[in-house]
Amino acid sequence: MSVHVEARNVTKRFGPTVALNGAGIAIAEGETHALLGRNGAGKSTLVSILTGLQAPDEGEVLFSGEAAPALADRDAWRRRVACVYQKSTIIPTLTVAENLYLNRHQTSGRLIRWGALRRSARELLDRYGVDVDASALAGDLGVEQRQLVEIARALSFGARFIILDEPTAQLDGPAIERLFERMRALREQGVTMMYISHHLDEVYEICQSVTVFRDARHVVTRPVSELPHDELVAAMTGEATTAYQARSRTPGTSVAISATGLSLRDRYQDVALEVRAGELVGLAGSGSSGKVGLAETLVGLRRADTGTIVINGTAVKPGDVPSALGAGLGFVPQDRHHEGFVPLLSIAENATMPIAHKLGRFGTVFPSRRRARAVQMIEDLDIKTEGPDQPVGDLSGGNAQKVVLARALSDSPAALVVINPTAGVDVKAKQSLLGAVEDAVERGAGAVLVSDELDDLRICDRVLVMFHGRVVKDVPRGWSDPELVAVMEGMEE
Repeated sequence: MSVHVEARNVTKRFGPTVALNGAGIAIAEGETHALLGRNGAGKSTLVSILTGLQAPDEGEVLFSGEAAPALADRDAWRRRVACVYQKSTIIPTLTVAENLYLNRHQTSGRLIRWGALRRSARELLDRYGVDVDASALAGDLGVEQRQLVEIARALSFGARFIILDEPTAQLDGPAIERLFERMRALREQGVTMMYISHHLDEVYEICQSVTVFRDARHVVTRPVSELPHDELVAAMTGEATTAYQARSRTPGTSVAISATGLSLRDRYQDVALEVRAGELVGLAGSGSSGKVGLAETLVGLRRADTGTIVINGTAVKPGDVPSALGAGLGFVPQDRHHEGFVPLLSIAENATMPIAHKLGRFGTVFPSRRRARAVQMIEDLDIKTEGPDQPVGDLSGGNAQKVVLARALSDSPAALVVINPTAGVDVKAKQSLLGAVEDAVERGAGAVLVSDELDDLRICDRVLVMFHGRVVKDVPRGWSDPELVAVMEGMEE
């Protein structure tokens, strides 16, 4: 089988930092090839080089044996490669058709031929089996549909090599399987794919080969079938890594979070829950179960149509985030990019936002106090950074998520709501994040953990499973994967 894409002996430096050190990858035509590595291993830098956003300091990139185009020739790059990023590049205020042919509108003189545009969009979507209305507003699409539209747009340029960067980070189980079905169909049509993920089970399911980077260097390339799970983890981390072990604990008697009669149209109905101090309760279910909407209601991001919420003994104002925070609640949102941090602000500024009023007098913040608190947070959560003044936007995904969690924990909350805390982060970062949540619970916080990953939910004292907007079962610790999945998919109550 011929090599479709190859990076040879690539080195890339950013000042004193060596992002890639003689690294490389070779991807055969028509295969799905995984690129793995911990955050900071060099994956994102390689993606930027393979897509022509940056040139390597040393080394070369080849497409079907030919040298890559000049960086300035963007059309030539689009004909060779496209990337579907974890953070969508779809413009929500435009229709699907307009997104597919942005800056490539068919015109008659100076006028856009809207009918022809929509017909071309429908033909493109049909060709690649994307069941989306070309006239629909892109902002109304779900995450799964937006990703498929981005794949179709990439293929419309003629690219036969697609990079998928953490495509399942915000998808539930059925949506992931539908994505994999489309990927298998594209592979049968001869499309080559590079797949980046922190979910190793997905790599074994969808990929034929795997390459691992560690500390900016190439470590191994092997067929997936010849690389056992333990060896793969060891290649990524430099050591054997075991699954995170949940701690045993005894919850207190006081109630940290309680909700009664919560209902929100089209999301969930008549939900009641009670989380005691020192207790960690999981929320599980499919993407349509209502679990995220319920969690966002608890913190005030959504306003329930009916019901009451009490945080640490205080009835909070419905749909009011300051009211929930004032009652002693900490929160890690689902989308760290849009809701979790301000990328241009420093680690210190982001992490201490909830306690800024405690770091000075008369409405001012003493920089020395803020810096000292930030230094302690960096140490507690093992945030890999140049220091507290580094902008959060410059951090890897796992370290940025640690800053978001640091902010949630900054005021020693009595209650904690955490949504998908380990999405898009590596094995070591997952352990650190889950450990920090358990630390908070052991200090007396009552916590709700929402996650699409079963391994995250193992640290919970019990798991509430939601199905079609209702809590259908309270599952105690010690469950098996088949048992929990059966309830989540509505096969058992």
